[in-house]
Amino acid sequence: MRLFNSTILGPAVALCLTSSLAIGRGAPDSFADLAEKLLPGVVNIATTQTVKTRDRPGIPGMPPEFDEFMRRFQERQGQGGDARPAPAPRKMQSLGSGFIIDASGIVVTNNHVIDGADEINVITSEGVTLKAELIGRDDKSDVAVLRVKPEKPLPAVVFGDSDKARVGDWVIAIGNPFGLGGSVTAGIVSARGRNIDSGPYDNFIQTDAAINHGNSGGPLFNMDGQVIGINTAIYSPSGGSVGIGFSVPSNMARTVVEQLRDFGRARRGWLGVMIQQMTPEIAESLGLKETTGVMVAGVTTGGPADAAKLRGGDVILKFGGQEIKDRALPRAVAETTIGKQVPVVIWREGKEVTISVAIGEMPDDKKLASVQASKPVVPVELSTLGLMLTTITPESAKRFSLKDGQKGVLVTEVLPGSPAGEKGLKPGDVIVEVQQEEVATPADVLDRVEKLRKAGRKSALMLVQSQDGVHWVPVPLAGKPGRAPG
Repeated sequence: MRLFNSTILGPAVALCLTSSLAIGRGAPDSFADLAEKLLPGVVNIATTQTVKTRDRPGIPGMPPEFDEFMRRFQERQGQGGDARPAPAPRKMQSLGSGFIIDASGIVVTNNHVIDGADEINVITSEGVTLKAELIGRDDKSDVAVLRVKPEKPLPAVVFGDSDKARVGDWVIAIGNPFGLGGSVTAGIVSARGRNIDSGPYDNFIQTDAAINHGNSGGPLFNMDGQVIGINTAIYSPSGGSVGIGFSVPSNMARTVVEQLRDFGRARRGWLGVMIQQMTPEIAESLGLKETTGVMVAGVTTGGPADAAKLRGGDVILKFGGQEIKDRALPRAVAETTIGKQVPVVIWREGKEVTISVAIGEMPDDKKLASVQASKPVVPVELSTLGLMLTTITPESAKRFSLKDGQKGVLVTEVLPGSPAGEKGLKPGDVIVEVQQEEVATPADVLDRVEKLRKAGRKSALMLVQSQDGVHWVPVPLAGKPGRAPG
């Protein structure tokens, strides 16, 4: 699958079926009246960016060391390796779309449309070019807000409620495909809540309204003439039109736009947790009957969750009354008012517990605090799980490139084909917790595993710190526990 920010879509073909149980509303006789009303509120975005041309004497694809060789060779030949004039920078231009939301000159577009631009111009439907000022931008939602200073009030469009958009509803897209100017295409809402892995808050509206290069940043309208989405990306295996496009929902975009206008940046709610998706094995190991919620893999020291005594291993079932499924938690937290007290229902120690969390503001950079390392003990082999464990020492920390102050028990060997190996554990991983209890020594791990086996558990839930981050791993239990060698 290939995703493009400048979108390409093909025209849609709709088949309407009727029955005695459901009668679909027919297609409009024409979109002409609606298009005529909305076209003036849509603008073209033209950007210019200065790009430095290649000034290396080497050959493309060759390492920098080759450049030094070429320079010396030229000097020996009397060419003067550094005598050539530096190539002049060149201007790169690109086109996109946007729409006016305030008659005084406030324009919304995609962040990727204006990203890196030295100069931004807005071209109205009347052909008037206005120099634009960037008010604010947000790469996580791919939204940007511009300001222009027109001589007279501009025609504006309004945001609608994207939550009311239903699959099958008619929509029209207006934009600047291939720099041709205002173009109108029609289609339907194909799906909602799409995740295309473009960011942490993916919740796209999918549409088959034809969208092409240059449409990015343009509006997706409902039949009431309200903006319900910002056209942002496409799906295409080949780069050609396949009729699958994605739009940022207006309810998300509107909140970001308001924050960019007020603060110049997006201010999001922050809980201060790292999460991972639940699996049937994890649910079983915790005594949950259903695979629901998300599991807390870590808590940021000093963050809102830490202050509320949330801890790793908790399963967040509800946030503010909303049931949590899939990727819903990051969006729900981000959209929560900063400072608001929110009830959070969690699964802890075999029962539901409700705690109250005061939502903070997401910082620019958040990291887990380092903690003290455990003291050295004799290595332990968990043969039935296929693991060799040892305490963390300065030498082993250096060998496996562990972070300073890493706590837990170090995995030094993993037997291929073993339960741990099949679950992806590898040398250099650190087991931080077993069954939501911290472990400081290899003997601690052995003890936890033995207790789980006696309790009839099918797997041991381990919190593992790896090079890819921290995550929970349910390792199947089989046979008897390992032994301490020697």
